[in-house]
Amino acid sequence: MRRFVKDNALSLFFLTAFVLSLVGQSFAGHAAANERQIAEGGTAVSWVEYVTSAEFTVDVAENWQSEYLQFLLFILATVYLVQRGSPESKEPGKEGGESDADQQVGRHAEPDSPPWARNGGLRQGLYGNSLGLAMGGIFLLSWLAQSVTGTASYNADQLAQLQDPVSWGEYVVSADFWNRTLQNWQSEFLAVLSMVALSIYLRQRGSPESKPVGAPHHATGVEG
Repeated sequence: MRRFVKDNALSLFFLTAFVLSLVGQSFAGHAAANERQIAEGGTAVSWVEYVTSAEFTVDVAENWQSEYLQFLLFILATVYLVQRGSPESKEPGKEGGESDADQQVGRHAEPDSPPWARNGGLRQGLYGNSLGLAMGGIFLLSWLAQSVTGTASYNADQLAQLQDPVSWGEYVVSADFWNRTLQNWQSEFLAVLSMVALSIYLRQRGSPESKPVGAPHHATGVEG
């Protein structure tokens, strides 16, 4: 058990941080929702009612979709685009999908390479793009969840104000939907830009997300 924890400490740390922050969000959101309900002359709802409501789900989903969009775009962009001096980038001149030898696929596979890396055709193509496909799939599902639950939450507010509800199609082209969406997208893109650019000149000793402390600024694709 101790070996398992040590070997998976990074994943376990972020899994724990995720669960704690999600639970914290649920309690804080529940309290805020009840304050608003009471101020508007309504009645308080239970925690269970709140975490199963469209209001809570849309807040969670809109954050998830922006995070996975960030990872999807970063994964795909770094295949073809480079940033000289950044450890987040490949070296200039290595743009593209690289050779089979570089990627250790087909006849260049190692004895312990994944089975689908040794095979050609569709299976190798799918496995060779599986990370991007997974991130893209999660992004689309969370975006769909955001749009559906956002429609329900928006219509609840509309009915409370004695206004007509809208359809899913009308909501996904509405200002409310894109205001929520773009708020998250711009912050994610800024975070990636900051990581790519600042890592050219700044260091974090011992981190694989940073170059070695003594590496020159122009060194690219070098990890600490």
